[in-house]
Amino acid sequence: MTLFLLLGGMLVLLLTGLPIFAGLGLAAIVILVATEGQIGSLAEIVFGKLNIYLLVAIPLFALMAHVIIRSRVVDDLYSAIHGMVRHWPGGLGVATVLSCTIFAAISGSSVATALTIGTSAIPQMKRYGYPSHAAYGVVAAGGTLGILIPPSGPMVLYGVVSDTSIGALFIGGMLPGLAVAALFCVYCVIRAARDPEQTRPTRASAAEILVALRRAFWPLLLPPVILGGMYFGIFTATEAAAVGAIGAIAIAAGVYRNFGISDLFEAARETVRTTAMLFMILVGAAMFGHVLTLLRLPAQLVETVTAMGIGPIGFILAVMAVIIVLGMFLETISIILITTPIVLPVIDALGIDPVWYGVMLMINLELALITPPVGMNLFVIKGISGASMREVIAGTWPYVLLMLMGLAVVVMWPPLVLWLPQTMGYGM
Repeated sequence: MTLFLLLGGMLVLLLTGLPIFAGLGLAAIVILVATEGQIGSLAEIVFGKLNIYLLVAIPLFALMAHVIIRSRVVDDLYSAIHGMVRHWPGGLGVATVLSCTIFAAISGSSVATALTIGTSAIPQMKRYGYPSHAAYGVVAAGGTLGILIPPSGPMVLYGVVSDTSIGALFIGGMLPGLAVAALFCVYCVIRAARDPEQTRPTRASAAEILVALRRAFWPLLLPPVILGGMYFGIFTATEAAAVGAIGAIAIAAGVYRNFGISDLFEAARETVRTTAMLFMILVGAAMFGHVLTLLRLPAQLVETVTAMGIGPIGFILAVMAVIIVLGMFLETISIILITTPIVLPVIDALGIDPVWYGVMLMINLELALITPPVGMNLFVIKGISGASMREVIAGTWPYVLLMLMGLAVVVMWPPLVLWLPQTMGYGM
């Protein structure tokens, strides 16, 4: 009962519009004062949570994303992929999904992926007869891949909060991320094949494709370098973030030559803002997690689940259902930081691999981005297209079903997540 009252109070605070770090911190302070009469223990807890080497990856990946976005390399990226598949049934939709997949591996942000790719893709799809709602849906859904395809900001956050290997999470998310992207592409092809009124662009010539690929070569090279370096043990996840940031600056300034000192300053300023926001949230989460432990709520939950005899799959299904509901009202960071400290002890007690759970959580958070009433990508697409929210939602519901299908596959077949990390020797 105490757990439900605490979570209910937290949800009320967040739904009033209070920033998440303030809600988490305020709840922790009130409970500590009520139970211990002082808050002196919080300073050491906060320092310990922020004094972690892995946290260096957050500003570095954020810098890489801001540099890539400001240099507009996405235009060449989309043109190259569009040229190769535009003559397929649903080729424009496939090009959009593939562009989102690659850009997600560069930016690590779902909202940035939907915003950046959508600006180029939506006008093209409308030009060739794509129904408006279908164009909005594929961009909104494709943008969610930024959470699952590494490097992913939410994955880093979950890894820090749960003390799980970020490298294992990145590698574990690759195959499920590609599988979800493949589901989206297959749906685009089937939907277009059943629409006789949709026109197809002519096949691009070999010369056009080569020109587009030559311009997009360096941006396309960045994700394999980052992920390949981690896979082969050349560098850690934090070092990969540094390589990605330096590579992005080199591509923008040296290859595209449209990125100057003023652009670097603006990208750095946005990086500082993003990092400060995430670190403040981590501070609030550390305080809230300390209070949960102090009240023995995770231990009580473990005892309850053990006494009820719920197996790993039953517990996972129950947690995923709860997170789907939370995703309709809360944004992704809030869900990670509120649920992880509570769920983690039960996961450990039931022998559930935290990497497997983390990837399932990421797919569920993808759903949160396109489920009303608070799906962030829905508002992004509405903002860049001027469409009604009803029309945007109408285009995304098939992708909600596809994501649920992908989530079910990951739940029932853990090797899809765990095989690659195991081949890297993460010892799971």
